[in-house]
Amino acid sequence: MIKNDLYLRALRGETVERPPVWMMRQAGRYLPEFQEIKEKYDFFTRCQTPELASEITVQPIRRFGMDAAILFSDILVIPQAMNIEVQMKADFGPYLPNPINSQKGVDSVVVPDVNIELDYVMQAIKATKELLNDEVPLIGFAGSPWTILCYCVQGQGSKTYDKAKGFCFTNPAAAHQLLQKITDTTIAYLKAKVAAGVDAVQIFDSWGGMLSPTDYQEFSWQYINQIIEALKNDAPVTAFGKGCWFALPEMARSNASALGVDWTITAKNARYLTGGSKTLQGNLDPARLLSPPAEIKKMVTQMINEFGKDKYIVNLGHGILPNIPLDHAKAFIDAVKEYSA
Repeated sequence: MIKNDLYLRALRGETVERPPVWMMRQAGRYLPEFQEIKEKYDFFTRCQTPELASEITVQPIRRFGMDAAILFSDILVIPQAMNIEVQMKADFGPYLPNPINSQKGVDSVVVPDVNIELDYVMQAIKATKELLNDEVPLIGFAGSPWTILCYCVQGQGSKTYDKAKGFCFTNPAAAHQLLQKITDTTIAYLKAKVAAGVDAVQIFDSWGGMLSPTDYQEFSWQYINQIIEALKNDAPVTAFGKGCWFALPEMARSNASALGVDWTITAKNARYLTGGSKTLQGNLDPARLLSPPAEIKKMVTQMINEFGKDKYIVNLGHGILPNIPLDHAKAFIDAVKEYSA
């Protein structure tokens, strides 16, 4: 039994003494102990070496005592396993040298045996569970099929994802084939993660907000919902779409246990659009952690008061930035732990 199960209780919508707290990207770049490992090993070596991935995962828990750990990995391990080359370039980010832009490209993509191709992730989960020693739950994650397609077609990060959108709009049959292959792989991957020991999963739709509400339903949400339906009896699923507030009413009708929201929506509107029935997660602007610690604590308390302590998971509205001072991150976590209604 997990000693601190606050996060899991919030996902179930139970009454809690205070909301749980964790931070997206908490295992990573703002921590000096992470930087030490980064200097010795390249990005995918860190992802693919269970001892390194598990150590990075537990570093923030040791330092700050969040209510959940999230496995150190990357959303792009999925296309790597699907026969798509992915590189991580320093000071640039993801780079895919052979972007997919045709039916032939889609045909070359495989749906792999995740237990073989992504076995290193499963080993990292087992190693992490040992290190956590049932102190807090472990979250596994994947990118949404649309977000993965964005990288596969664009070949790199983008402000507009114009090539990815263009591919979907000019060659929708091929785009939907690619999205389905990614979806099938993601379902198998997340199920394997649950079998390996994660307690909950999160789907990151980082680029969902690039689509219009109509296109979002066609090219993103229907695939996310397939994943939710496939996983709903295995583990709680959180769906987080950055910039996707317009889809919250539709998302709230799904079997997701929780919905993540970014900082561009108020707690009141998020509750209104989701009908007050769902556990919500978010949504402090990550840049707000640059504010003085005393101000951070005030903002966090106000945020909890606005969302309400139940059916709520305190988080940032996106990943923590690399330049956040440690005492500011600590102020964020401590403010939640010290909260009393």
